[in-house]
Amino acid sequence: MMGYVIQFIIGGTVMLLASMLSHSKYLFLSGVITLLPILTLMNLNLQVHNMSQETFHLTQKNGILGAIGMIVLMVCIYYLSGFMKPVQAVLIGVGVYVAYMIVSKAVFAV
Repeated sequence: MMGYVIQFIIGGTVMLLASMLSHSKYLFLSGVITLLPILTLMNLNLQVHNMSQETFHLTQKNGILGAIGMIVLMVCIYYLSGFMKPVQAVLIGVGVYVAYMIVSKAVFAV
């Protein structure tokens, strides 16, 4: 239980720092992107103490697949928004992302 409280405090602190580093509500995302790796490492450090080695490697593999999926999503939206309406680009990008996640889970199933 205490671990969850610590994670909540760390997450809230990181979001506060992200907004402070942004200096603007419109640039909030840049602050989040800057501090997200730090939050990920802190979270990993807290979780690694309660995981077996097999569970850790499975979680690591899923995290890598998810990160690649987010890159696929952003690239699709960026590319498609050049010649489509933004709503259509986002919907198609989400569809490609969902298809990627389903296929990657089927291909890389343990």
